[in-house]
Amino acid sequence: MSESMPVRCPVCRRDHLYAAPVYPCACGAPVAPPLLRAARPEPITHRTWTDDWVTVRCAECQRKDQWPQPELGCPCGTVLRIPVRPVSTPTPPGPPERACSSRRPSHIPLPRTAVASRPSFRPVTIRTARDAVTAAALYLKWLGFRDVIQPEVRPVSGIDLRGPDVVAQVDPTTRPTGLRAIECLWLNGLSSSSTSVLFSLAGYADDARARADQLGIPLFVMDLTGCPQPVNAPADELLSTGT
Repeated sequence: MSESMPVRCPVCRRDHLYAAPVYPCACGAPVAPPLLRAARPEPITHRTWTDDWVTVRCAECQRKDQWPQPELGCPCGTVLRIPVRPVSTPTPPGPPERACSSRRPSHIPLPRTAVASRPSFRPVTIRTARDAVTAAALYLKWLGFRDVIQPEVRPVSGIDLRGPDVVAQVDPTTRPTGLRAIECLWLNGLSSSSTSVLFSLAGYADDARARADQLGIPLFVMDLTGCPQPVNAPADELLSTGT
């Protein structure tokens, strides 16, 4: 198992057990960012692509590489940055881990709606806004949506992904997703009789989260490892039952 530690969200006071992601070094050994237990995680209110990477040393070959800064998406919508020990302190290697699993939903779906378990979702590392859209597309396909396409140029509607029964928007900006994005996405889904899904890297504003709950829009947050996590009940339900 990779290194893990308890994390408390400073906004809603929920407790989580955070496990550090594991990446493959060029030498083939698994590498995990060494967590700094003495430091408190901080909510991410502003993002820059250059600051969202940390240097990690492989314990096997001593190679130093840049990997995504560990993050945790809390169900309250807050995204926390998990502190990492300086690269000068080596950490023992852990076992290989090539896939990620979304957290268990906060409720248990009814037997008639539950589906057979899916294999673990295999993410793609996010380094650009385009990578974020690609990661969301793979996740929608993993959930069971068919023929999800990604336009070469983002349309005026703001819809980044579209399938026969789904429309999705991906917000890779450094600010929490706002109310307007929720309502525009809902209107697009309504006009095409499709499920609307939204992915955000910086979380959601309080009014946007409340409106999404009212409209039944699944909200997910993504960290730079490309693993979406549900942050509201509609997203929990979608994760539990699939399409």
